[in-house]
Amino acid sequence: MFTEKKRTKFFALPICFTTYTITEDKLTIKHGLFTQVVDETYMYKIQDVRLLRGMIERLFGLGTVVCYTGDITHPELKLVHIKNSTNIKDFIMDTAEEARRKRRVLNTIGIDAPNFDVDNLD
Repeated sequence: MFTEKKRTKFFALPICFTTYTITEDKLTIKHGLFTQVVDETYMYKIQDVRLLRGMIERLFGLGTVVCYTGDITHPELKLVHIKNSTNIKDFIMDTAEEARRKRRVLNTIGIDAPNFDVDNLD
C-alpha cells in the first residue's frame, strides 16, 4: 500500500490538497480543500501505466505516473509529482495484473483483426 501527496514541482513540497492512495484493490485520488472530490478505480481496470519524469522532477526525486484504465469516468488517471514514482509504477503494474488474474478478466480492448471471409480462404 502506498499513500502519497501531490507535491510542488520545485523543492517537492507537499503543499497541494491532493492525496493518492494505492492498495491491492483500488487506486483512490482525493483532491480539494473546501469541496473534496474522491475518484476511485479498481486495480483490475488499469490496463497500462506510464512514468513521466522531466528534468526538474528528476532533480527533486519526483515523477508523474499515468494510468490508462477501462473506467468510464476517468480513462486516464494521473498521479502528479509524487515521490517514489518508479516503485509506485511497478506496484501498480504488478498489482493490476494480479487483480486481473484473480477476477479472470480478459483484456481484449484494441485488438483489430481484419474481417475474414470463411468461404474464400483459398
